[in-house]
Amino acid sequence: MNDRAADRILFQLKTRGPQTIGDLGAHFSMTGEAARQHLAKLAEAGLVTPEDRRQGRGRPKRFWALTDAGHARFPDSHAQLTVDLLQSVRELFGEAGLDSLIEKREAENLALYRAETGRARTLKQKLDALVELRDREGYMAECVEMEERGFLLIENHCPVCAAATECQGLCRSELKLFRDVLGPDCVVERTDHILSGARRCAYRITLK
Repeated sequence: MNDRAADRILFQLKTRGPQTIGDLGAHFSMTGEAARQHLAKLAEAGLVTPEDRRQGRGRPKRFWALTDAGHARFPDSHAQLTVDLLQSVRELFGEAGLDSLIEKREAENLALYRAETGRARTLKQKLDALVELRDREGYMAECVEMEERGFLLIENHCPVCAAATECQGLCRSELKLFRDVLGPDCVVERTDHILSGARRCAYRITLK
């Protein structure tokens, strides 16, 4: 399988979660047999794995998902260096020093995000600007309008996952950042969290 086809399939599994052969075939306009061959080669490389799921009555349905090695194809930016620096800050300055570092990062990001979203007149325009910012930072972000009132801000990748695992204050800070950027008229709730075992982070956003 050529590298481009492999990357497209891996990207689809990363952004849309586990897929069946039929799902992938339909999305990429290929036969089921072609999709099966591509997945077999990715499985041989250790990048995907099958998962059998029962949906109601009948036989289980086979889905294909990324392995840890597959997820690692979407890198965690400077992961070990960042973790080492956070550990050093904690050792030298304690939790208070680490909190100060997070607050400084949050303030800098808030100023940048407000500048980038400040011209938006509607919540949808503000979210579009926020998605563009987060996408540039490597979060593979998208925004989906829900059938009920509100939106779902989705981040399919976390480029700072190792740092967030070491210091979960970063995740709390990002939730607060979104709330501050979107303003007091919005309710922002985290519905999916990578550190809790979800495949993505997601935030439900509604107007009060």
